[in-house]
Amino acid sequence: MRVLFFANTDWYLYNFRLPLAFNLRDRGCVVDFVCPAGEYSARIRDAGFTVHDFCFDRRSVNPLSGLLTVVRFSSLCRRLKPDVVHSFTVKCVLIGSMGSRLAGVPARVNAIAGLGYIFSSSSGFARVVKAVVRKALSVSLSLRRSLTIFQNPDDVAALTGVIPDDRVRLIKGSGVNMSRFKPTSRRICRAGKVRCLFAARLLREKGIEDYIGAARILAKAQPGRFEFLVAGEIDTGNPGSVSADEVAAWADEGLATFLGHVDDMDAVLSTVDVFVLPSYYGEGVPRSLIEAAASSVGLVATDSQGCREVVFDGETGCRVPIRSPEAIAAALIRLADDPDSAEKMAANARDLALTEFDEKVVFERTEAVYRELCSPAR
Repeated sequence: MRVLFFANTDWYLYNFRLPLAFNLRDRGCVVDFVCPAGEYSARIRDAGFTVHDFCFDRRSVNPLSGLLTVVRFSSLCRRLKPDVVHSFTVKCVLIGSMGSRLAGVPARVNAIAGLGYIFSSSSGFARVVKAVVRKALSVSLSLRRSLTIFQNPDDVAALTGVIPDDRVRLIKGSGVNMSRFKPTSRRICRAGKVRCLFAARLLREKGIEDYIGAARILAKAQPGRFEFLVAGEIDTGNPGSVSADEVAAWADEGLATFLGHVDDMDAVLSTVDVFVLPSYYGEGVPRSLIEAAASSVGLVATDSQGCREVVFDGETGCRVPIRSPEAIAAALIRLADDPDSAEKMAANARDLALTEFDEKVVFERTEAVYRELCSPAR
């Protein structure tokens, strides 16, 4: 079986889908990567996979540009002749499903890991674009021999009536290696300063401003008790990214230590007490949150889609309202003041990760989708 992975960045494919590619290759599949070329393309090639440079404007909403991109993707599929096209993110799902259908590709897997800004915003522009996208999805995701994977039930509900129920599959997350991300001997919230970590692209929708806001509150209320770390980079291709000047100002103010991109997240997690993800919207199930749960550290996350699949307030961590630095600060004090409860919730989070989010479970469920699509009876 030949499979094409199609996404809007090589960063995404490298960080979130490379383990699945390894698993498929071990089972005899040929996996090619299709994405705009970037700094992670070489790393994917070093892992033994072919990367096909496919450039397009991921921010454009021009329908003519979109149609031309579909035609170009169809041409690529005719040349490569895959058995399955597995597309990630809403825009790539639209391009990949329609382009592969035009090319006569036998099967399509559409992976929607969060619906993003357009489906969550109430602005006039977003409402207009959402109506167009919903119509396009209703066509492209209803094609014969196609299944759509969602990561959380909120996104499934948001598209009720758009995609036939029998074309929907729920697989929570993209999978985490539980042998790599595991508890350490560190006793959380007991070793001097409480070390807090935010790990994500530095996007406003990820809640980076609220995390920094909580740091500012605690620096005044309980000086010296908390330390704030940030792992992640500015995303210049995303309109929601914070600027380099903002990051520099926060660092100069002494609110957080900025680590940039981190390859050894397991090592960083082994040194922290609490992981914080104050995301607003658009998450599938955040992998960084699952990695933190698997590492058995304290969790603070917002009551938003995706995050609520991992953090159950008082059971696996602290769940807070969106856009509330005050609530984040209060949750951090709650964990710091009661380390016994913090450790119990962290242990429960690890148990949940083992049951629901182990990459072996995700691989099994994804392979089942492939088998279903490629069955002669389909």
